[in-house]
Formats: sequence, structure tokens, C-alpha cells
Amino acid sequence: MTETLVEIWTDGGCKPNPGPGGWAAILRHGETEKELSGADPATTNNRMELTAAISALEALKRPCRVALHTDSEYVRNGMERWVKGWVRNNWRNSARDPVANYELWQRLLAAAAPHEIEWRWVRGHAGDPMNERADRLATAARLAMGI
Repeated sequence: MTETLVEIWTDGGCKPNPGPGGWAAILRHGETEKELSGADPATTNNRMELTAAISALEALKRPCRVALHTDSEYVRNGMERWVKGWVRNNWRNSARDPVANYELWQRLLAAAAPHEIEWRWVRGHAGDPMNERADRLATAARLAMGI
């Protein structure tokens, strides 16, 4: 594993939920930053949160150490606690129902595989400057759809 550390901040959301949504990610390596964002006219908060993390990790060109900051406990808990059981149970949750958004979870697992990732939860809308920036980018992407 390379010693390269990339810090990533992600956010996603809808208004209303479900409804039009936006997502964003900010990647930082040393002094270099890259912003990513996108939107979907009909989606959910959780799908946008997952898409932000996926898009950020897919943008990395080689294996890295990653500190991924998210205000989504759904994303963090999914990757740190739930996904191993879902895979073991053929993408069924504890109630034996199909896992919601399983195609995005599979894509996130694939995107995360080459990297050493620390999933860091930050409280949303609590003044963390990079989380607030990611939120503004996600909102701007959603609003740019004109819906």
C-alpha cells in the first residue's frame, strides 16, 4: 500500500426525499484539491450519499490510504459493520429482505477494494468547513437541474 494519503469529504441529499438529489465529493492530496458533483432527478438521500463516496473512490488512479469523511451513518455503518453480513447472506439483510441499494453497495465495495480506507463520520450541518462545502456543492448540483 502506498503511503499516499488522500482526504475525501462527501455529501449527498434530496429535497424532498425521495426526489431530485445532488451529491458532491472533495478530494485533497497535499495542496491539490479536486471537486466532483452530480445530480439525479429522482433519487433518495441514501443513494446520493453512496454515489458521492463511489464517485470519489473511482476517481483515484492508484491505491491510496484514504480518510473518507461522511455525515452519513448509513454509508459509514454499511461499510464498517453491515456489508460483510450482507455479502455472506447473498445481499439479504437481517430480516432476509433484499438489501436496499445493493447495486450501489456492490459498486462501493469494488471502488474501495484497492484502498486502505478510514471511514470518518462527521456531524452534518455542525460547522465542519469541508462538510459544509461538500453540502453546498451537492445542493448546487441538485439546483442546477432546474427541478
